[in-house]
Amino acid sequence: MDPMNFDVAATIQLALAPAFLLVGIGQFLVLAAGRLARVVDRARELADVIPGDPGPEHDDCVAELHLLDRRMSVVNWSIFFGVMAMVAVCLVVACLFVARLSNIEITIAIAIAFIAAMGLLVAGLVLFLVEVRIANRVIHVRRDLFPHRKR
Repeated sequence: MDPMNFDVAATIQLALAPAFLLVGIGQFLVLAAGRLARVVDRARELADVIPGDPGPEHDDCVAELHLLDRRMSVVNWSIFFGVMAMVAVCLVVACLFVARLSNIEITIAIAIAFIAAMGLLVAGLVLFLVEVRIANRVIHVRRDLFPHRKR
């Protein structure tokens, strides 16, 4: 077997783990984008029915819109960090091939790119968790649906 073909085959094997990581991050982004779409839909729906007259119902709608806006911001940042993590993983894979094909020693650059990818992914996941916690704080079943429950 040609040594160059062996080097490329070995590099492809080495690049498989980051490629699977890309799939996982991609699934995370699909989930985050889905949550963002639901929040945007709810905000549009609420904006269409918000009462024009001041009062408790108007204040409740405005408070929920503020919360939805906060959730949109947090999930947008989560998506941003997830995408940047994917870019960093792509750089890792590209650097693996550049290093192998050009016989340049860039192990430190590859390690830094991978550490950056993990840091960015962690940031995205933490922000996703923050968004979920914000959403869970306001999700409640109406008390009047529990007639036998003491208040």
